Amino acid sequence: MKYDFDTLPERRGSDCAKWDIPEADVLPMWVADMDFTSPPEVIAALEEHLKLGVFGYPNFGEKPNQAVVEWLEKRHQWQITPEAVKFVSGVVTGFNQAAHAVARPGEGYLVQTPTYGPFFGVKDNVGLTQQEMELTRDADGSYLVDLDAFEAAITPETRIFMLCNPQNPTGRVFTKVELEGMAEICLRHEVIICSDEIHSDLVYGGYKHIPVASLSKEIADITITLIAPSKTFNVAGLKASAAIITNEELRTRFEGAAQGLADRWVNMMGMVALQAAYREGAPWLDALLKYLVANRDYAVEFINQQMPGVSVAVPEGTFLAWLDCRELFTKVEPGESVKFNSFFEQQARVALNNGDWFGKGGEGFVRLNFGCPRHILKEGLTRLQGALERL
Repeated sequence: MKYDFDTLPERRGSDCAKWDIPEADVLPMWVADMDFTSPPEVIAALEEHLKLGVFGYPNFGEKPNQAVVEWLEKRHQWQITPEAVKFVSGVVTGFNQAAHAVARPGEGYLVQTPTYGPFFGVKDNVGLTQQEMELTRDADGSYLVDLDAFEAAITPETRIFMLCNPQNPTGRVFTKVELEGMAEICLRHEVIICSDEIHSDLVYGGYKHIPVASLSKEIADITITLIAPSKTFNVAGLKASAAIITNEELRTRFEGAAQGLADRWVNMMGMVALQAAYREGAPWLDALLKYLVANRDYAVEFINQQMPGVSVAVPEGTFLAWLDCRELFTKVEPGESVKFNSFFEQQARVALNNGDWFGKGGEGFVRLNFGCPRHILKEGLTRLQGALERL
C-alpha cells in the first residue's frame, strides 16, 4: 500500500496546538507533532469503536499489554511479560510518577542537558533537587556522554536518573557502550533509571534503539521505561502511554505513587489507537521512516550549505533537528539578548522551539520539526534562509 505523506491535512482551525497557537501566516515547525494523518488501520479502529456511541469505563483486559509485548519483541528484540506493562496517560505523567515513587522531597534527580523541557518540572512537581550534567558536543555537532562527568554529577542524595533515548533535542541514539556505562554507574550508586523512550521507533538506518532495560536483568531491575505510540503514529492527543517495569517491587511503588493523582482508566480511544498501531501499524511506519530520512537529509544539506551562521548535525533518530545558531551572535549588537526562535518567527514567519527551553547547553540553538510534507519543509527552510540573508 502506498501511503500519502505529501498531502498536508488542513489543521489550522481544527483545535490544533501546533497550527492554531502561532499567528495565521506563521509556518509551525516547533512542537513535536507530525503533519501526517495516522495509519489507516488506526483510523479504522477508532471509527469502528465510535459506532457504538457509548463511551463508558473501558475494560480491555490484557489485550493492550499483549500488543505492547509483541511490539517490543518484534521491533526492539526486547522480551517482557504482560504483567510488566502499566498504562499512564502520558510520558510526562510517567516520569513525574516515577519520581514520586522513588524519591522524597529534597532528594535529587539527575538530567542530561540539553534535554526535553518538562524534565525540569519534576523539581517543583515532586519537590526534588535538580542535578545536571551537560552532554559533550563533538566537533561535528553530535553529542557524547562523558561517563566521568556523569558519575561526578551523582551525589548520595541522587535517587533517580532521567534518561532520554533517543535524545530530544539532539537526535542522538545512544550506543550499547554508552547505555551500559551509564547503567553500571547507576547500579553502583543505587540510582533508579527512568528512561523516556518515546522516540524509540523513529530511528534511522545505521543506528539501532536499545532499550536500556534490555541490557541485563540487573539493569532492568532498576529501570522504569516509558514508551507511547504518540510520536510514532501521530496520536499524541489521544493520551495513552505505557510504563514497562519488570521489577515487581518497583512496579508496586510506581502504581502506589499514582493513588489520588492519576486515573487508573487511561483514555479509551487512546487505548484503541495504541492496540491498532502496535498490531497493524508497522508497514505504515516503515514507509514513514523512508520519507523522514529523505526529509532529514534534505534539511541537513540545506541548512549546512545555504544558511550561513547556522549548522546542524545529522539526527540519528526523532523527526527533530537541533540547529546551532551561535555564530549569529557575531551579527548582534554587544549586550543584546536574542531568542532566535523569536527572531525567526518575526523575520521568517516560522515557529521553532528556542534552545534555552532545553536547559544548559541549549543557548543559541533552535529545534526544528521536519515531520511534515516535503513542500512544507522546503518552504520553511527557504523562509529561514531569507531571514538570514536580510540579517
